[in-house]
Amino acid sequence: MTSSSSTAAASAPGSTLSLAEAVARRRNFAIISHPDAGKTTLTEKLLLYGGAIQQAGAVKAKGEQRKVTSDWMELEKQRGISITSTVLQFDYAGNTVNLLDTPGHQDFSEDTYRTLAAADNAVMLEDAAKGLEPQTRKLFEVCRLRRVPIFTFINKMDRPGREPLELIDEIESELGLTCWPVNWPIGSGDRFRGVIDRRSGDVILFERAERGKQAAERRLSVAQARATGAVEPELLHQALEELELLDGAGAELDLELVHAGELSPVFFGSAMTNFGVRPFLDAFLELAQRPVARSGSDGPVDPLREEFSGFVFKLQANMDPRHRDRIAFVRVCSGRFEKDMTVRHARTGKTIRLSRPQKLFGADREVVEDAYPGDVIGLNNPGMFAIGDTLYVGRKVEYEGIPCFSPEIFSWLRNPNPSAFKSFRKGVNELREEGAVQVLYDTDASKRDPILAAVGQLQLEVVQYRLENEYGVPTRLEPLGYSVARWVVGGWGALEAVGRLFNCKTVRDAWDRPVLLFKNDWNLHQLAEDHPRLELSAVAPVVSGVEPIAL
Repeated sequence: MTSSSSTAAASAPGSTLSLAEAVARRRNFAIISHPDAGKTTLTEKLLLYGGAIQQAGAVKAKGEQRKVTSDWMELEKQRGISITSTVLQFDYAGNTVNLLDTPGHQDFSEDTYRTLAAADNAVMLEDAAKGLEPQTRKLFEVCRLRRVPIFTFINKMDRPGREPLELIDEIESELGLTCWPVNWPIGSGDRFRGVIDRRSGDVILFERAERGKQAAERRLSVAQARATGAVEPELLHQALEELELLDGAGAELDLELVHAGELSPVFFGSAMTNFGVRPFLDAFLELAQRPVARSGSDGPVDPLREEFSGFVFKLQANMDPRHRDRIAFVRVCSGRFEKDMTVRHARTGKTIRLSRPQKLFGADREVVEDAYPGDVIGLNNPGMFAIGDTLYVGRKVEYEGIPCFSPEIFSWLRNPNPSAFKSFRKGVNELREEGAVQVLYDTDASKRDPILAAVGQLQLEVVQYRLENEYGVPTRLEPLGYSVARWVVGGWGALEAVGRLFNCKTVRDAWDRPVLLFKNDWNLHQLAEDHPRLELSAVAPVVSGVEPIAL
């Protein structure tokens, strides 16, 4: 099945379903991990088993091997990394699955935060050799903040790694997250033979599949595995012994605790060689949370509310460079969305007719007729949408905004060719809208060049690359030498009240709010001691009803 036929199939059953039935069959999740844990590979294998693609790609493809579906940007293909979020929808076992693929590189953590705001579940991917890593910990905290259910997939079991019990203990002790292994590995490294399904008691054996193809699976009872010699006796004995330990001392599987984000079902496998991917997908769809109520200005909004509502969690320019398009990704939160429907834009109060909504599959799109809570639709965005905007029908709904986080790298963005200023301005404004980077401005109006602010250097490189390749404007970066940003709570009035400040630079953000830049944490702490009444925030306040300043 091709990607386009898969997405068409995904929407077809929905047209005959009631709202309650459509919500009940939907599952929505994001995958979080540290770079190189295998996130993009797992994404491809889930699409393969879901029937959405015929052959899984590789992040660093060789020869005729196809590139991965989720990495659509040319720079991603060149570097072999995921640097932007995409949405992938497919049907599997009577469910419509919305997979929100997120960047794996740590420089793009803010894009991941925004995507997690649209997710109902998260899959935490770990490398069996490395265990918990810094980026995984950081993203886990975002999930915990939002009380998102977390499913853990311990990957690369076919390579030398740490003991499974040690990995489980690390998650429980360091994250404070109770674990319940759904399956348990038989051996590891070059002696990895498969897993034992803890609920059925079956031994599931795997054979290496042809690269990119689905793996063959064999299910045996423990007695059959012993009698046939399908597994070395000592490996099977050790796995069963460890399971006895878990049964005696471990937690019980409790769906309420899973959905509250307090208990994590754990799976073992190898995405690259297809070990454990299908059992994971089957169990995940059974245990995962359906689309849930979202917090609005007047309290939680039930997905079964008849009137449509949703919010923008991502903007993306030039997914199709031939058409210079700009797409707003909208998470449907309640009611049924229909093509050509007229909605209200909560921030501006304007009425908008949504005539060409699109169903997304990586870079592929097709017009969508309807969508339900948990789904993500793409809307053409001629500059009217911003991240966090709410769209609704009927009684006014406004969902919680998505905050900006403190950047750590700051550079002047210079345009050496004044004749290309119109293209330069258009590119900077569009990339700022989609959240590729934050854009700050000097308080001296004569300094017109913008300041790019980002979490990591790669974000700045991507902006330069896209300005040159998508807008035809080569640029130059000049570092500012600051590493900490704080928004002034109370705005310009609060800043003027304290008088002159030292060892920091004052700039304004796109909403004309004062931001202080510091060379290091020591300078920040010194200012806090000198001016204890000046309140600073590492997170930008959410803006409602105000248009950002364009370059």
